[in-house]
Amino acid sequence: MSAVNAICEGRVAVVTGAGQGLGRAHAFAFAAAGASVVVNDISADAATEVVTGITAAGGAAVASAGDVADWGYAERLVRTATEAFGRLDTLVNNAGLVRDRMLVNCSEAEWDEVVRVNLKGHAAMLRHAAAYWRERARAGVPFAARVVNTSSGAGLLGSVGQANYAAAKAGVAALTQVAAVELARYGVTVNAIAPSARTAMTEAVFAAAMRAPDSGFDAMAPENVSPLVVWLGSAGSGAVTGRVFEVSGGSVSLADGWRHGEAVDAGRRWDPSELGDVVAGLIARSAPPEPVYGAAP
Repeated sequence: MSAVNAICEGRVAVVTGAGQGLGRAHAFAFAAAGASVVVNDISADAATEVVTGITAAGGAAVASAGDVADWGYAERLVRTATEAFGRLDTLVNNAGLVRDRMLVNCSEAEWDEVVRVNLKGHAAMLRHAAAYWRERARAGVPFAARVVNTSSGAGLLGSVGQANYAAAKAGVAALTQVAAVELARYGVTVNAIAPSARTAMTEAVFAAAMRAPDSGFDAMAPENVSPLVVWLGSAGSGAVTGRVFEVSGGSVSLADGWRHGEAVDAGRRWDPSELGDVVAGLIARSAPPEPVYGAAP
């Protein structure tokens, strides 16, 4: 595959959930940037179709079908990269799903499935990729490992009707921060994106808003998100870790997370009756939170 700017030349990337949507766009973008790509998807046919497209364009890719939330499969997926291409440099955790319900209507199965795929799927892949990189570090083998996780605006701000998904994606953001600190000793960076794009997961909810324009720049195309993912997955992004970026169309922004706010210290245990005025004062002197997606104005 001819790379205009091969910033990932010689690197090996695993992209999960790469059979369609954002993951598919990421896989093609990494191949265009010079990387060899392991294309994961729960659907073998979808993963194979992406690999066929990459190899037809002159790139290198292999398919691996499986459930990334399965601890054993996650370990095998890391091994697929090392056996096919000799190494693993970049992990893009993209696989996810939605089961949208108001919280009062959410079933246990819908809650468990969403948290399992979106959060445990990230954790399982991180766990086994990190173990591989730790062994390389202990062996003194030089490398520049990168992880790009996928959170969501729902995880950062909340989203009405998506309590399960928002909770899982908020977990991804926290997991990113913790992993960035824990894996820094091995030379691994861990960042996350919160993308907005037209995919199979989003078009049912935002169909009208995400309709492609008749002409001009399609701001909701999933391919718009991939350049940032490729850069974060390249060797050149080593100074950036533990960050979450919102990306949509041609816009990239840094999302600031929770910060310690003003404190009022009594120097003793509070009496509950005193705290109403204290809390009211703290709220009055603080910036209001960003609105939850879908909340009434």
